[in-house]
Amino acid sequence: MLKKIIEKSQVKSPWLVHYDCGSCNGCDIETLACLTPLYDVERFGVLNIGNPKHADVLVVTGTVNHRNKKVLKQIYDQMPSPKIIIAIGACGVSGGIFREAYNVVGGVDKVIPVDVYVPGCPAKPEAIIDGVVEGLAKLTELQQASKPNKDAIAS
Repeated sequence: MLKKIIEKSQVKSPWLVHYDCGSCNGCDIETLACLTPLYDVERFGVLNIGNPKHADVLVVTGTVNHRNKKVLKQIYDQMPSPKIIIAIGACGVSGGIFREAYNVVGGVDKVIPVDVYVPGCPAKPEAIIDGVVEGLAKLTELQQASKPNKDAIAS
């Protein structure tokens, strides 16, 4: 019963942790704009928190470079499973205009697995909200996949 409550609360009230890998702040401003009264994602139960140990969703902006890839991996490892990773903006998706630079690893998927890609330079708040909704649908699928099949157990 308790597990069912926790699973439902993960989808109905997801906690996000945001990590900026070193962007121009365009995507950061748009991500934080989702919390303003104009978009107000908190009315849907979405909370931006600072501790990855409590987060269900990791939102990553900016280009991953050799200096921050270890930190990104550590944040990913600290998050409990199941977790959803969302790469926001052209830099988070592919490295953006910096992808050919000597110190750039590339997009977020070069370091950790990504579930949802939100393109744009910068990504619009509406697209970010759509990405979070898509990520929550994937979180529901992960929860269903982790449950044991009652038919298989009975036979």
